[in-house]
Amino acid sequence: MELKLYNSLTRQKQLFEPIDPQRVTMYACGPTVYNYVHIGNARPAVVFDTVYRVLKSLYPNVIYARNITDIDDKIINKSIELSQDINEITEKFSQAYFDDMQALNTLTPDHIPYATDHIPEMIDMVQKLVDKGHAYAADTQIDAENGHVLFSVPSMPNYGELSKRNLDEQEAGARVEVADYKQYAGDFVLWKPSTEAEPGWESPWGRGRPGWHLECSAMIKKHLGDTIDIHAGGHDLVFPHHENEIAQSSCANDGKTLANFWMHNGFINIDGEKMSKSLGNFRLVNDLLQQYPGEVLRYVILSAHYRSEQNFSKDLLDSAWRTLDSLYGFIRGVKPVEAQLNRSGDAFKALLDDISTPVAISELYRLAKAVNQASGDQQTALMQELKGVADILGLLQQDPEQWFTQARSDDQLSAEQVEQLIEARQQAKQDKDYAKADQVRQQLLDGGVILEDSREGTKWRRA
Repeated sequence: MELKLYNSLTRQKQLFEPIDPQRVTMYACGPTVYNYVHIGNARPAVVFDTVYRVLKSLYPNVIYARNITDIDDKIINKSIELSQDINEITEKFSQAYFDDMQALNTLTPDHIPYATDHIPEMIDMVQKLVDKGHAYAADTQIDAENGHVLFSVPSMPNYGELSKRNLDEQEAGARVEVADYKQYAGDFVLWKPSTEAEPGWESPWGRGRPGWHLECSAMIKKHLGDTIDIHAGGHDLVFPHHENEIAQSSCANDGKTLANFWMHNGFINIDGEKMSKSLGNFRLVNDLLQQYPGEVLRYVILSAHYRSEQNFSKDLLDSAWRTLDSLYGFIRGVKPVEAQLNRSGDAFKALLDDISTPVAISELYRLAKAVNQASGDQQTALMQELKGVADILGLLQQDPEQWFTQARSDDQLSAEQVEQLIEARQQAKQDKDYAKADQVRQQLLDGGVILEDSREGTKWRRA
């Protein structure tokens, strides 16, 4: 089977052919850890986790890295705002990110590099760029702060291939910092000076810290190599972040290509409006997980094709929860089986066609209904196929009984309380006190619990 992916660099869908089929490499840009992440940060984590799962089903060794940016002006500003040590902030929000992503059923990447662990590699890359004439230290007479090193954009004739912007189209002020010490407005910072109150490391250009773009280039080179198979991230990173990564990596590595495939997920809108700080419509994953199981969030993210814009709303979340209830309901009571991925099935074919998760999800639903209607060996075979699809999508990862009995709000009856009431109802029925049995059943119903009586006994689920 052939995997085809949309390559942002060529603006077309292409057959994926790894550099080395025995060692496939993928890098995705991770969070800057100064706050809890929002649902927009969760989308690339879920999408490229799914890509990772598809790749692992095709190749024997897939190396996936997703970084943590733990040195950045946003983090420094947060530290000043809270009067809190920067390490406490980065440790707290790194762990919060890991917890959130685990709740969304994402697999742990093979490498989780922290920017601050790679300062020597960053300094080395800057020095190479300076030596090769692709970077320069700012004029100290103009740069009052002293210590800036910048990448010279005009030194790279093919700068702008990813974003399709040429030098004439670069506008000062358009996501580009304007500064007197730049030789060209589009030049970007590789190394910047740090005050005594700011985090900093000694370098040939004085005490300072790396520019944001530089961090990813150094981490990719160390953990994955000069040229990787796939570089991934949100569409908002195409320019300037990914464009600048290409520039500094290619120029430092004698013109080598940084990545053969570039994958970018679309934006998330909230209730029809672009998610932005100015509108105050951010939805933090941590907050959403207080209201919905992580699998509901994952289902919503995968319900749209990763390259499309996605509208995020309460109605969509509630609908996804009901759909997952249906899926779990179809397989409730079915004997657990080992997954068997059907490589010729429609679900896997959809995933091989640029990770078309909406089609794969519709096939997952069809299989779940078929499992519910089948029996014996046929049901077992269908369940194995279903599990194979579900594992690739990272869905249906819980035992159905666990899914239906988990509390859905803080004020709901606990599982232990429900079991005690069911026992009380059973005792009342044995005592032929049917009025009390009905009273307990109504008490459970009022508490959001539905009873399902059968010959095998009483099962229950949350309403």
